Amino acid sequence: MASPETIDNQEPPDPHRPASATPTQTLLESETPGGSMAAGHDPYAALRIGGFRLYMLGWIVLAIGQQVQSVAVQWQIFQRMHVAAGGALALGLIGGVQALPLILLALPAGHLADRFDRRKIIIASLLFAFMCSIGLAIVSHLRGPVALVYLLLFLGATALAVGWPARSALVPQLVPAHVFSNAATWNSSAFQVASVAGPAVGGLIVSFNPTAAYLFDAGCAISFALLLIPLRCRPAEKSREPATLSSLAAGLRFVFRTKVILGAITLDLFAVLLGGATYLLPLFASDILHVDAVGFGWLRAAPAIGAFLMAMVIAHLPPMKKAGAAMLWSVAGFGLATLVFALSRSFALSLVALALTGAFDNVSVVVRHTLVQMLPPERMRGRVSAVNNVFIGASNEIGGLESGVTAWLFALALGPVGGAIASVAFGGIGAVVVVALVAIVFTPLRRFGSLQDARPIEEIPEPVPQ
Repeated sequence: MASPETIDNQEPPDPHRPASATPTQTLLESETPGGSMAAGHDPYAALRIGGFRLYMLGWIVLAIGQQVQSVAVQWQIFQRMHVAAGGALALGLIGGVQALPLILLALPAGHLADRFDRRKIIIASLLFAFMCSIGLAIVSHLRGPVALVYLLLFLGATALAVGWPARSALVPQLVPAHVFSNAATWNSSAFQVASVAGPAVGGLIVSFNPTAAYLFDAGCAISFALLLIPLRCRPAEKSREPATLSSLAAGLRFVFRTKVILGAITLDLFAVLLGGATYLLPLFASDILHVDAVGFGWLRAAPAIGAFLMAMVIAHLPPMKKAGAAMLWSVAGFGLATLVFALSRSFALSLVALALTGAFDNVSVVVRHTLVQMLPPERMRGRVSAVNNVFIGASNEIGGLESGVTAWLFALALGPVGGAIASVAFGGIGAVVVVALVAIVFTPLRRFGSLQDARPIEEIPEPVPQ
């Protein structure tokens, strides 16, 4: 194991850590422009690799399209269902229908990513998502039933759930092991660029013609698929295990036996589940801050602005030496910033608070994503990514459902506005409490040192019954 319980490598190494680099690691490092890790920190190491640049461009395009479509869906459903507290519940249901495919399909999709060409899986999922976005455009234009919107969101989420583990596991085939944390930082930066541009562009599009937002997303999905076609990837070690319940659950077993990954996923899971305010932003924009669709778009973009700025800081600084502690402190900051947003009545202060949630969240994302992709052996990365997607990806959507339901329940006593404020404030406080509990329970995460030391470990065998 890659010293997950050490701080600055001061404690004895874990007995499961490989004695030397694997042949795969050696090959990757020899292919890297700029030399080895000893050559010094290069903030642009991953961007010097052509395949990664092509992939990141496609990922930015796709993420922008998804953000634009998300703005359109949330704004339209809120406008159509804004009756008493019904708007908050309708917004929460958006998260619920998108979470279900992630939960049901993540493990099979992870096994698929470990057995077949990941690039082709991603392309197929993008084509299906394209068709769902076209369907949403038609429903929007005809002002079809809201139930049909939920159905198409469910089908689109199904497509993305199938492709997500493959997409996550593809990046280590594009970059060498010792610059993966740098790639994770730039990958996160790409998403944050999209998350800034997407809601801002989405707000403008929705203010003129919401139907165009869905057509825009469809075009972005096709663009990413086309960029993946010429992509050259290093051949990956493929799993030869049949699709049994045991092989599907292998990623889950690995996560539960690797306490560093389990702690990181647990921390992000509950922080996002409790501390997310994104799905209630239309209500805050309309009824609390009194801004229009463009103002709503900027509220949606604010977390990404903060995250992008933090990503630039992380990329240009040497790798974190105490990544575990940094993750804990960042999630605590995320919870406190969420609480400030809940209590704010100023549009400017709300923008700053949301930007801080994004900045703090980005630190957590870089640490967790590096651990999830670098600690598992390559033949299991798809399945471990799938487990991560269940707990983190689904928690974003379930967090939206939780926010909508709690806002609706609080509204029974406090009214729609009071219910939304109480829901978000409760989540921010809950995120801080979760940090304290995780710091106590998951000591290996708290003690984890440099991300640059993260290396694949073999799955710990199950104990043989005596």
